[in-house]
Amino acid sequence: MNILVTGAEGQLGTELVRQAPACGVVVTAPLLAEMDLTNHARVEEVFAAVRPAAVINAAAYTLVDRAETESDLAFAVNAAAPAHLARLCHRAGIPLVQVSTDYVFDGRKQTPYVEDDPVAPLGVYGRSKAEGEAAVRGTLREHLIVRTAWLYSPYGSNFVRTILRLAAEGRELRIVDDQVGSPTCAADFAEALLSIAGRLRSGDEIPWGTYHYCGRGITSWFGFARHILQTLTARRHIETYRVVPIATREYPTAACRPVFSALDCSRIQAGFGINLKPWQESVEQTIDRLLA
Repeated sequence: MNILVTGAEGQLGTELVRQAPACGVVVTAPLLAEMDLTNHARVEEVFAAVRPAAVINAAAYTLVDRAETESDLAFAVNAAAPAHLARLCHRAGIPLVQVSTDYVFDGRKQTPYVEDDPVAPLGVYGRSKAEGEAAVRGTLREHLIVRTAWLYSPYGSNFVRTILRLAAEGRELRIVDDQVGSPTCAADFAEALLSIAGRLRSGDEIPWGTYHYCGRGITSWFGFARHILQTLTARRHIETYRVVPIATREYPTAACRPVFSALDCSRIQAGFGINLKPWQESVEQTIDRLLA
């Protein structure tokens, strides 16, 4: 079973490619230069050449603040591209796994969001991802939309790597403490998606629809940063860095972000038998990989 994976150079795509052989999953993962999702003609050429048995769309425009001024590009990647992939999958009779985000919610809820809660994105990034979800649902029955949040890994640009870089520069870190969510390790998420891919390959009955996957537990960005630095201190036996909690209003950004975006992940656990690792444990493992 050959699975076409988009976003091969991103955090999740990198992990999918890295882990696939050990999971017995064959993936074809074109680089951006080989298949730009905004070039629909090129996507169709690759699709025809690969003839995949399923598609995992891990590609996304994720520059949340820049999206406010690059809305055309954000919607081209996050909405139009998934719609096009869904049409191709419908034509080929194959399933699509579409990766989405907690930013489709407005953050006004005080308990973890379930899959059926109404979406109400606050910015262009969230709106573009919500539109992509709607397009997939409206085009292809055999789809899985999997929302995640606060993704990090040893690769690319993410919160863990940023905190480690700033700490190395000796700065006092001022981190927002009134935005709450669930940090998610890209390696864990890739493992979950590849497990689902195994189900697709087995021919078992698949409960199609929308799911959530995050690290287990809830914290703020400040709590996330503090655990990163505590882990670094323990591993390197060096002086603890100073990290100070601040309010969102003290760190203005171009895009509004949900104050509370924790996701309830019980549906994916029940539907696919996927267990969630504590976010703290996965942060420690990721830092160990970086330090190695």
